[in-house]
Amino acid sequence: MELWNMTDVPAKLDSPLSNCTVDTSYRFTFYQVSYSVIFLLGLATNSLALRRLCLSRCTMNSTAIYLISLSAADMFFVISLPLRIYYYHQKARALSSKTADSSIWTPEAAYCQLTFTLKYISLYGGIFFLVCIAVDRYFAVVHPLASTLRRLRVAQLVSGGIWCLVLGLSVSLPLLRSAAARQHQPCLLDPSSQRHRTIILVALGLVLGSFLLPTLLLLYSYCRVLSVLRQPRHRSRSQRRSRQHTLTVIYWVLGIFLLCFVPYHINLLGYTLTHVGLLPSCGLAKVTKTVHPVVMSLASSNCCLNPLIYYFSRSLVHKEAPGGGGSGSQ
Repeated sequence: MELWNMTDVPAKLDSPLSNCTVDTSYRFTFYQVSYSVIFLLGLATNSLALRRLCLSRCTMNSTAIYLISLSAADMFFVISLPLRIYYYHQKARALSSKTADSSIWTPEAAYCQLTFTLKYISLYGGIFFLVCIAVDRYFAVVHPLASTLRRLRVAQLVSGGIWCLVLGLSVSLPLLRSAAARQHQPCLLDPSSQRHRTIILVALGLVLGSFLLPTLLLLYSYCRVLSVLRQPRHRSRSQRRSRQHTLTVIYWVLGIFLLCFVPYHINLLGYTLTHVGLLPSCGLAKVTKTVHPVVMSLASSNCCLNPLIYYFSRSLVHKEAPGGGGSGSQ
């Protein structure tokens, strides 16, 4: 599921991509397998991370607040996966039988809105809270005396504001597309329709803006942190250990961005521009359509990788004072 159900929308006869087809029938089985693995791993890792974080109230600090919010956002996507797996199972079954079996379930408008909403809560909640962790490390390392900005109350307010932003974005995108969807095919938009094309491009702008702006903030924060950590200073053994934990968190968060989010958004941009006719390249359309299930699964796998940030940063959660970072905090 995307800005529209792109792989199921045929090109019109007068479209520049009308003769540009590629077999992506593998996606139904691929999604079933990948989402099943993501569901099992995501449920186990996020449940464990949430349990340990919530039971550590005596050491709750700004880092823990953002980690809890990150795991909660991931859980929204994890709990939606059984519906997705069942949907793709039915699609694969219909494809193999090549019949219009009335028992094959087709998604209704409520299903489409629910799955789209849960997907965007997880995807952009994950992005925003990873940025919060980056900014939290920025103030801990670059401006350690600015403890007010890392107080527990401030972190709670920031998390609450981000939840409002994520929920608003996640609800607006399904509503935007459902307003233009076909009455009997609520999951489909026709990219060759001028009205639908406008809706798709507006949604694309919201999605890319929600990715690019946080990414710039994350890169700025981590570049400043790395520049400080590379300065030669006399450090105690505990400070060196804290520095190493901070570097591990930085590299892990950057790795998640490079693996999960960057390929997905680059492919989404090319996919959308080719199908709405702004970039009529048959080769690009074929490539983006073929790799779409792979990059979509990579983006979804962030809910399995994010809990490992807690594992690498647990010393930062448990050792820092609940009120914020001191001069030696990293």
